[in-house]
Amino acid sequence: MGLAFMALGVAFSIKADLGVSPISSVPYITGYISGLSTGTTTFIMNVLFVVIQILILRKQYDKFQLLQIPASLLFGVLIDLFEWIIKGLGYSNYLEQWGYCVLGILFLAFGVSLEVAAGLITNAGEGIVLAVCRVAPIKFGNMKVVFDVTLMLITVVISLIALHRLEGVREGTVAAAIFVGQVTKIFSRLLRPFIRKYLSADEDKQEQKA
Repeated sequence: MGLAFMALGVAFSIKADLGVSPISSVPYITGYISGLSTGTTTFIMNVLFVVIQILILRKQYDKFQLLQIPASLLFGVLIDLFEWIIKGLGYSNYLEQWGYCVLGILFLAFGVSLEVAAGLITNAGEGIVLAVCRVAPIKFGNMKVVFDVTLMLITVVISLIALHRLEGVREGTVAAAIFVGQVTKIFSRLLRPFIRKYLSADEDKQEQKA
């Protein structure tokens, strides 16, 4: 469920054409240049992220997190599916572009909050941040900022070298970098009572079976 909302958020951010979120910027620009779909390049990048996690953590790596690979495949497929579904939507002015951008931020944040609430498989991108934090004395929030800025810089460099113009990183990218995390916190607070209610109901069922 979380992956679906996140994929829908990515699709709307692409539709807005104001720049995608930092985590999607590299897949977007590499797909734009190569002709591959954003879903395909997202999957490839996430597999690379898993490999990097393994190289960083080595024996400390939790093999359960290898499920990030099939989850990333599903995520990539959903991005392409939602891009196809909303391809008929258009815009006639800058304000409408921002409308799509805001929808992208909201869907992405809601998807992330659902993923965090589930507490199972870590997103491959955040997995790298967590891996670095486990082996280096750096806070998650600080490392996340470094990671996002690095991805944006990579996108800018690739864009300028290959296209001789800036593509994929714009004001919408900055908005996503600032607001996705904040909106995720709000959604997480709103979801917490429902998650607790679900967990307590599940525990009651387990006790009845016992």
